[in-house]
Amino acid sequence: MAFDFIFMLTSDDRTVSDAFDRVDDVIAGGARHIGFKDIGLPVAELKRLTDKIRAAGARVYLEVVSLDAESEVRSAKAAVDLNVDFLLGGTRVDLVIPIIKDTPLRYFPFPGTVVGHPSRLEGTIEQIVEQAKQLCAREGVDGLDLLAYRSTGSVGALMRAVCAAVDKPVIMAGSIDTEKRIADVAASGAAAFTVGTAAFGGAFPADGGGLADQVRAIMHFTLTHGAGPVLPRRFALVAHDAKKQQMAAWVSRHAERLKKHEILCTGTTGIIVQQVNPDLTVKRLQSGPRGGDQQIGALIAEGAIDGLIFFIDPMSAQPHDVDVKALMRLAVLYDTPVAYSPATADLFVLADLF
Repeated sequence: MAFDFIFMLTSDDRTVSDAFDRVDDVIAGGARHIGFKDIGLPVAELKRLTDKIRAAGARVYLEVVSLDAESEVRSAKAAVDLNVDFLLGGTRVDLVIPIIKDTPLRYFPFPGTVVGHPSRLEGTIEQIVEQAKQLCAREGVDGLDLLAYRSTGSVGALMRAVCAAVDKPVIMAGSIDTEKRIADVAASGAAAFTVGTAAFGGAFPADGGGLADQVRAIMHFTLTHGAGPVLPRRFALVAHDAKKQQMAAWVSRHAERLKKHEILCTGTTGIIVQQVNPDLTVKRLQSGPRGGDQQIGALIAEGAIDGLIFFIDPMSAQPHDVDVKALMRLAVLYDTPVAYSPATADLFVLADLF
């Protein structure tokens, strides 16, 4: 998971009343991940809001800040009915997991003791880290939503400790209102962070006074500070027959960087890559014509691929051309970085994607 910014259509832990109208500003600012809280608008309005966000090409997030069990269960059911992509927050995993277990929804609960509204995080670093580890060991938990800047201890130490202790992505939420805090979040190893109230309040230095200007400023800081060291990522490598040797050569040139990440290849491409780079760990899928392209497409739809390198032969017809086009479509639909030639794949390296 790349370092991402999630814009929350919220203020003071409530979805803003004009959220539907503000989506246009957020999209104009360049945000590709947009969320809202389970408090502030009725479900019918949230459905309209979800549909508008998805139609604009962004991923949809619902964050639970309700404090009682009944409300949290109701919000989890609403997340399923709304068909959002991510369910953030909440603390009652035993109640939520059975509700979402047969859905594609990805679940990031709060670790630690969350109290009050707006939410505050209580507990020592050791207590929060231990609960984070327990949560990430649960099947059905895809990551964590950490209220780091709502805690009372050392925020930097807490973020670094949680990110180091778990092997699932951590989203930092709450009170991130300066470039310095975005930089600290990125340095901690977090996968993403949320901003809502601060942007509506104009907290970030921007070229203009509108909400779109705030979003553009935050996007700039995200790109600037997210280009540093990253957690291991997952890349898919595919090559048509006439391009497999080019793929092997490209991988050999960048083998040291690739060793740090998880590499998936379609059948024959994987064999060739491993033959010339025996030290590289490669997970092989089916060959393209036998369903490998579809396997990668499914992983992209789940948000489990950070980049696709697909060396295409433009001079030959492919027997599985429909599958190829479907994979390309999904990569664009889910805003996954794609390189179709060695030159564009080199840009992955220059952009520090590895």
